[in-house]
Amino acid sequence: MLDNKGSFYIMDAILAIFLLLIVFLVVNAAISIPTADYSYKSKDIRTAQDVMELLSGKIDFSDQTFLGKISNILEEGKNSKKSISEVSEISKSKLDSYKIKNYQFRENNVLKGKVLASKGDYSKAGNVNVAARTYGEYSYTLSVWQ
Repeated sequence: MLDNKGSFYIMDAILAIFLLLIVFLVVNAAISIPTADYSYKSKDIRTAQDVMELLSGKIDFSDQTFLGKISNILEEGKNSKKSISEVSEISKSKLDSYKIKNYQFRENNVLKGKVLASKGDYSKAGNVNVAARTYGEYSYTLSVWQ
């Protein structure tokens, strides 16, 4: 004859241990979860390195980059005022599309530090992020600040 009473007590004990284990794991998880204390202050700006990476990346799955495109315009125009003006318009349009509050984009080598696009007052700039890239003979610097 089987002892039905004993198997009931064993099942009851296993169920109680299982429930205690679940409660223990829930309490342990609630205690060990770190509180999220993030600063969103810096989320409004993009760093100069991020934007320069975008500018030096491929355009529309072609082999040409944005920096390559403007360098070719300058080179084909022999750095004339017309080619510089065209590059300035293209650069300003491109940088404005990234919704950067304050920036200065310049060519340092061939054009001797000529500012191609700018937004904001650089003289009042604080905490400036700077990135530089070279394409052929042209060396570009992008400064971004708050």
